[in-house]
Amino acid sequence: MSVPGNHPIFPPVSERVGQLHAEMTLTEKLAQLVGYWVDKSEDKVAPLDGEFAAIPSYADATAEGIGHLTRVYGTRPVEPLERARWLWSEQRRLREQTRLGIPALVHEECLTGLAAWKASTFPTPLAWGAAFNPELIGELGAAIGASMRELGIHQGLAPVLDVIRDPRWGRVDECISEDPYVVGTIGTAYVRGLQSAGVHATLKHFVGYSASQAGRNHAPVHLGARELRDVLLPPFEMAVRDGNVRSVMNSYAEIDGVPVAAGPEYLSSILRDEWNFDGTVVSDYFSVAFLQTMHRVAADRGEAAELALQAGIDVELPTGDAFTAPLAERIRAGVTDEALVDRAVLRVLAQKEELGLLDETFDSPPVHVDLDSPRHRELALRLAQESLVLLTNDGTLPLHHQPGRIAVLGPNAGAPEALMGCYSFANHVLAHHPDVPLGFEITSILDAVREEFPGATTTAAQGCDVEGDDRSGIPGAAKIAAAADVAIVVVGDRAGLFGRGTVGEGNDVESLELPGVQRELVEAVVRTGTPTVVVVLSGRPYALGWAVQGPDAPAAVLQAFFPGEEGGPAVAAVLSGQAAPSGHLPVSLPRSAGSQPFSYLHPVLGGPSGVTSADSTPVLPFGHGLTYTTFEHAGLEVADTVSAGEAFSAAVTVRNTGERAGTDLVQLYARDVYASVTRPVAQLLAYARISLEPGESGLVTFDVPTARLAFTGRQGVRIVEPGDIELWVGPSCAHRETTAAFTITGREHAVTADDSRLARHTVEVPAPASVA
Repeated sequence: MSVPGNHPIFPPVSERVGQLHAEMTLTEKLAQLVGYWVDKSEDKVAPLDGEFAAIPSYADATAEGIGHLTRVYGTRPVEPLERARWLWSEQRRLREQTRLGIPALVHEECLTGLAAWKASTFPTPLAWGAAFNPELIGELGAAIGASMRELGIHQGLAPVLDVIRDPRWGRVDECISEDPYVVGTIGTAYVRGLQSAGVHATLKHFVGYSASQAGRNHAPVHLGARELRDVLLPPFEMAVRDGNVRSVMNSYAEIDGVPVAAGPEYLSSILRDEWNFDGTVVSDYFSVAFLQTMHRVAADRGEAAELALQAGIDVELPTGDAFTAPLAERIRAGVTDEALVDRAVLRVLAQKEELGLLDETFDSPPVHVDLDSPRHRELALRLAQESLVLLTNDGTLPLHHQPGRIAVLGPNAGAPEALMGCYSFANHVLAHHPDVPLGFEITSILDAVREEFPGATTTAAQGCDVEGDDRSGIPGAAKIAAAADVAIVVVGDRAGLFGRGTVGEGNDVESLELPGVQRELVEAVVRTGTPTVVVVLSGRPYALGWAVQGPDAPAAVLQAFFPGEEGGPAVAAVLSGQAAPSGHLPVSLPRSAGSQPFSYLHPVLGGPSGVTSADSTPVLPFGHGLTYTTFEHAGLEVADTVSAGEAFSAAVTVRNTGERAGTDLVQLYARDVYASVTRPVAQLLAYARISLEPGESGLVTFDVPTARLAFTGRQGVRIVEPGDIELWVGPSCAHRETTAAFTITGREHAVTADDSRLARHTVEVPAPASVA
């Protein structure tokens, strides 16, 4: 039904929600549109800029109800069961002691697992991308969601669907890939997993945030409509249409001078009118107030509130800086139409009804929780192993024979915190509480190597810090390496916030060289002549051309994108050969900071050419990843023609040509030879993992909608255009191992909501012949 009065902007809601809304006073309505940050302190766990309204007392703020409780578990280290008992009692109080009895919706961060004390810390999303395994990410989301629901949490602020455009940006470790299809398929899998547990996912950050000027956080975005439509929006569309996501968070960005938080063209026209999104839009923290303090498009908080509501934001997080008294004053003065508030309130009440909050009694808080269960550990280990990318290897890895003497060196070798991303609870919150233990087991790479090679003599030295120019420890580390049979040098990042660390929110960089003097440490160890394996623990890809090319390069380089609590054992198992690496680069390995921004999805003029002396070609391409065997791809087959708007089938044979079992990532790429607008020189259409024994072959068949080749035409409509298409499978976007071609025929096809954007695949591995 519609709300009495049948106002044209009101969403359809149930009779119950309509009646509840009809009883509400203005103050009660506004209370439902804001959060309250119970444990807010001066700790920088969220970006702040300018002066914000003083947070009223909890009792005053919730006297007439409250929309959200902000990060009840995730702001400071609290004992989960004790906090759950408090939360249940507060929900009962809201139900019994406020006039309308509406409980609060509780939200938390959940990007690398539930951001709470004693909860599992999983690999960062960049590692999700490296694993290229949506099914596993779906399992991960379901496990995280189950823990959240058990603690009375209803909404998770994840996943991040920003497409990586510039690795200088500090929030790259929160992102999945530079390819929108990989972002969309993996992000949608996480959404489905989380929501299967009864927790609403929240897409971040809609839209354009990752395309900021010079890779700087909160910087202006200079974005054409075609790049927006063809690169940045598709992952969000997939999660809305295919994942039925229930919440979206706005981007802090301004796009061509219009802040997204005040942009109805994004939050209403695209999100709701085009995609039929019917959930809630929540503001990124303080972004409503930022319309006044940072973007300067509002003169005060009240005007900022009206702009945000008009744009389509329903809930102000984390607190009520603008949607409370400043907005109430404008409404009572007749300046702002109360219908904007009504629209948002109806959406919020509908969400609470959908989550079952309107019927909850909160009489049975949990008496036992295991936030780091054996199931969680198993998922963490599996994802960590599948995400490790072997960049180079001269045959030193795996270490088949137990080395007698191992040197484990580098600033990240003995540091468990180096295994975790910026939005892990350890680096996000516990960094402000140095005396509080982590609350879960995590093994450093140094300790994991000692456990993996119990018969070896393992000697360790830090050599240098992650940051800074202190070189005094390098000679000693090199001396240890010289006396060893193999040297393992663990370098990279330390995740943190706003200048506390080398990567993470607010930690943007001008250089893509390894921080500090870590390169000098690696080079000193390599010069000793001892076989040297470099392990990079990082939240962004670095310019590692010196380490992966040339006669002075280390014997092997293993890239680990913050692999989480089981990252140490995962790395050690790959070094020993107990496990084989199967990860692939979800982002190009950059040549330099000066070649950024770069994407493998570039047109001809976006790559090297004879008309410029600058070369943006990455050191290693998107999709690259070695393993301990070799694979052959052959016989790519596709029909000669397919009608625009229909789907085509492409089949390829994969054979393990090496001497041990392994997992291959089959990557199907295409190029639109000629089109009415410039098109990428390579585009990933589909991908699939296949595991094969030595000598074993398998057939991978992809069913691909031609809508995967759609682009925004000159009339501003996404179309599938007739023409010739080159197709290939190879070990990366840059290598065509087996090729085919076909032609899209018929009339130009305008893509609609009914068109599938998802490629499907089947994997056939014949059973081994029986032995007589």
